[in-house]
Amino acid sequence: MKIETQYSYEKTWRVTNEDDLLKIIEEEVGDADPKGTLAYIAEAIKTGKVILVGGCRFRKSEEAKK
Repeated sequence: MKIETQYSYEKTWRVTNEDDLLKIIEEEVGDADPKGTLAYIAEAIKTGKVILVGGCRFRKSEEAKK
């Protein structure tokens, strides 16, 4: 599944690879487990939800929905 991200100050969503997702999560939540948080995000967005972690939103890619 492809995951799109959008910081609160951005207007567009962009597809983000797993390495960058882990870096974003680490920056936003600090000492929390980035891989565990990414697993939670991936599970939660399967239903079409948008998840906010710190100042960054995560959602399932529109490409994957088609």
